[in-house]
Amino acid sequence: MGAVVSQAGRLLVATPLIGDPNFERTVVLLLAHGGEGAFGVVINRPSETSVHEVADEWAPHVAAPGVVFVGGPVGTDSVVGIARCVADPGPSFGRLVGDLGTVDLHRPPGGDDHPWSGVRLFAGSAGWAPGQLEDELEEGAWWVVDPTPDDLTTADPSALWAAVLRRQPGQVAWFANHPLDTSAN
Repeated sequence: MGAVVSQAGRLLVATPLIGDPNFERTVVLLLAHGGEGAFGVVINRPSETSVHEVADEWAPHVAAPGVVFVGGPVGTDSVVGIARCVADPGPSFGRLVGDLGTVDLHRPPGGDDHPWSGVRLFAGSAGWAPGQLEDELEEGAWWVVDPTPDDLTTADPSALWAAVLRRQPGQVAWFANHPLDTSAN
């Protein structure tokens, strides 16, 4: 197997071939990807849990709808914070791509002068063993696409799967209209 081309900072969009109900119609932001495997969070599955219930000090800084997102089926008792940086973030920010990065939730958010906007919190994550994601990509389970600045903080995260597909070129955009139940087509 050759060197892995990192897709960190990009989106994985589940194709209808995904075959895993945990990832049906999901959009995953890849936080890390390399020879050791891959790690990301599902960014389009809001939960019913308010950020106030989990990390009250971060609640004033999160993007609407102000809930914790279901980041994936792995480590559901841990929380990952992601935000857009609006100033010099210092050591509490791990840049991913552009102004997007991870936020150290163990550090206080910094009051009104926080250097980030649009914080989102994700309970759990998605992970792939070495070579697993590459196999899934080869099988056609995911489309790899570039994010837009608003994907993380969209006001309608439940519609993100279709929205990301609609902006893709060619036949991939057609899948935005793919019915949940193909027998009803």
